[in-house]
Amino acid sequence: MKKLSSTGYMRFLPTISLLLICAGLGLAFFFFSPSPASAFFVTPTPTQENLWAFVNISKATYTPTPIDTPTAISTETPGVMDLQVVADTPVPIIPTHAPVAQVQQAQSVPVSSGGKYILVDISEQHMYVYEGDTLVYSFVASTGMNNATRVGTFAVQDKIPNAYGSTWNIWMPKWLGIYYAGGLENGIHALPILSNGATLWAGFLGRPISYGCVVLGSYEASLLYDWADVGTTVEIRW
Repeated sequence: MKKLSSTGYMRFLPTISLLLICAGLGLAFFFFSPSPASAFFVTPTPTQENLWAFVNISKATYTPTPIDTPTAISTETPGVMDLQVVADTPVPIIPTHAPVAQVQQAQSVPVSSGGKYILVDISEQHMYVYEGDTLVYSFVASTGMNNATRVGTFAVQDKIPNAYGSTWNIWMPKWLGIYYAGGLENGIHALPILSNGATLWAGFLGRPISYGCVVLGSYEASLLYDWADVGTTVEIRW
């Protein structure tokens, strides 16, 4: 074989250099171009989409809905109660519009409290019942709207199993009369019964709801009615 002289090598040197340059450019294009082939060698830096952000949300406010005092009877005259007595009771029947003197004379009974005492606290809407120094009963009560219940010291004037208030067409079970307002009487009684048999003010005890009387629950009024005597002291105060 014939050896190439140094002059022969020099003759092929430009061609070899050109081939090396082309090969280098090809490799550079292969590694840095975004072609699928280059994905095996170049791993892109992953990016994550920002899916959250801080927000300011105002705190919700709550405005309570006021509870309206029931006004089933609109012909109110605060502080008075027009009474009639049920026919089968032993108490004498008093005409609806009898003069005060006639009403008081017909229902006058000797006072004999026997150490019994009823305290009505208007500010607490509560009744405390004592016999001597012993607290016998403690009841949630309701007094008159717009301060219609009179304060003072009174006594049970009469006991009527089921009194009728003709002014409002209501029945007042377990009636204990305590004082007169004009020619009419205010007292302590159970939740009133309407002419259709519905109970008035049920669920509203513990707040002023009546037309002047002191109102108790049906069971509590029954206990008090059986316990109290005509002449039992009744104090109403703030």
